[in-house]
Amino acid sequence: MLETSARLLRLLSLFQAQRYWTGGLLAERLEVTPRTLRRDVDRLRSLGYPVNSTSGTAGGYQLGAGATLPPLLLDDDEAVAVAVGLRTAASGTVEGIEEASVRALAKLQRVLPERLRRRVTALDASILPLASPGPRVHADTLSAIAGACRDLQKLQFGYHSREGASTVRDVEPHRLVHTGRRWYLAAFDVDRNNWRTFRVDRIKPPLVAGQRFLARPAPEGDFAAYVSRSVAYGPDPQQAKVILHASVEQAAERMPSAVGMLEALDEGRCILNTRSSSLEALAVHLLWIGLDFEVREPAELTEHIRLLSARLERACAASASASA
Repeated sequence: MLETSARLLRLLSLFQAQRYWTGGLLAERLEVTPRTLRRDVDRLRSLGYPVNSTSGTAGGYQLGAGATLPPLLLDDDEAVAVAVGLRTAASGTVEGIEEASVRALAKLQRVLPERLRRRVTALDASILPLASPGPRVHADTLSAIAGACRDLQKLQFGYHSREGASTVRDVEPHRLVHTGRRWYLAAFDVDRNNWRTFRVDRIKPPLVAGQRFLARPAPEGDFAAYVSRSVAYGPDPQQAKVILHASVEQAAERMPSAVGMLEALDEGRCILNTRSSSLEALAVHLLWIGLDFEVREPAELTEHIRLLSARLERACAASASASA
């Protein structure tokens, strides 16, 4: 009985690690006969695991979705990752999953071996998440959009622009992209016959699912790059072009992609195309990057940097006088 139980756990682990197995390969991995494999699969089914099977020379087995959620087998690293992810989700940018995340984390911690509990505790003690500056979105909205992306199903929803204007949009949703501060939907706008980026926190329910559509190639070849470029060249009032005295790789390590788009100029310099709500904010952002730079445009930004420099010099002089 112990040998059979251990083999069932091994079989379940294989099913959860790979979507589909041929009968021959599965029996080989378990070192059993095809007949024993069939009996073990029947035992899993009796325990509530929906194992689908196909016959024939290329027949095999696949763990499907059932009416209830059966227990999952996780290796050590997976268990730690899930525990940390649940704790992060409890205080993250997705609204409506906090309580469920805490409940799931409590269940997981009850069954974690002591060695894994110590790893999770050490991570919890060492990681101090800051409050997210971005708006929160509801889990139901994300789930509905993700399902439409997966099923290639059109969506209709209300949308509020940054100016507050309300419109109804009919789109073909393709990907959800998270920048670390905000959630965005990359979708093809049917009425405008072009790609658009939508901030998910500005999407208003109800989300009405429509007909299926054919998948389109990603704009610019990559959805994440498209969203990043859309955000960088968004409708903020002030835009700037700046030469950074660093390679593209060095500059990218110092700033999130949502700050702007980088273009290589030569081995030691790159161009940053960025934008912000004001020239003052642009000047502070450039200083925050921590690299030498030259402003190419607009000329007004250079004047704001001069004013900021003078203010900093006065502050340093006043501090030196006070400490003398």
